[in-house]
Amino acid sequence: MQRYKIKIEYEGTPFVGWQFQKNGQSVQEVLQKAIFNFTSEKVAVIGAGRTDSGVHALAQVAHFDLKKKIDYKNILPAINQNISNKAVTVLKIYKTNNKFHARHDAKKRTYHYSIVNRPSPLALQKNKAWHIRKKLSVNSMQKGAKFLQGTHDFSTFRAASCGAKSPIKTIEKILVRKNKDKITLEFTSRSFLQQQVRSMVGCLKYLGEGKWNLNDFIKSFKSKSRAKCAPPAPACGLYLVKIQY
Repeated sequence: MQRYKIKIEYEGTPFVGWQFQKNGQSVQEVLQKAIFNFTSEKVAVIGAGRTDSGVHALAQVAHFDLKKKIDYKNILPAINQNISNKAVTVLKIYKTNNKFHARHDAKKRTYHYSIVNRPSPLALQKNKAWHIRKKLSVNSMQKGAKFLQGTHDFSTFRAASCGAKSPIKTIEKILVRKNKDKITLEFTSRSFLQQQVRSMVGCLKYLGEGKWNLNDFIKSFKSKSRAKCAPPAPACGLYLVKIQY
């Protein structure tokens, strides 16, 4: 039995998310079928991050095991060939020891959220960013982001369906940057609650557009109540960009 670690890129728009579901096609399903097509082995592809429907990845990491001895150099092109025209590609593959676990061994996960802040609608970036017409104050968003860094109870930003044992998480870093009409928010933590990043972005957007002042933002955060959260940002702007081990 040989365990393999893979790095994957995908567009989340056509998928129900990373994890296998009965109501539509998932990224996990696409990869497992592609591997089965050339190995005839049913494998479980375990991902480092269970991205939701519509969320993209530039560097998702996963692992799987193969019983058959296959020429290592042939595996990556074979997977990509059998993925066919799906919006998924395997970028790299490595042999690893059987104790490696893509999800449990991850030390840090980094997500980017992309906002295009301009009056004109999106053409090239449709389904790739959140289009906001009203001018946002990046300075206000940066002030709000500072309060989210560190170890806190993030219940306000937790989806009702979240299966995490505890709402307490530690966010190591949040950066809010603007380049012309694009605003990028970067979040780094060991792990996140379901919809946590999108919910935080939604609240920072309220702050940036002046719908909330800083005191309103802090009250929402400290309330630990999902009902006090702004509407979550759409999935289209969220990218899993880095997994550190």
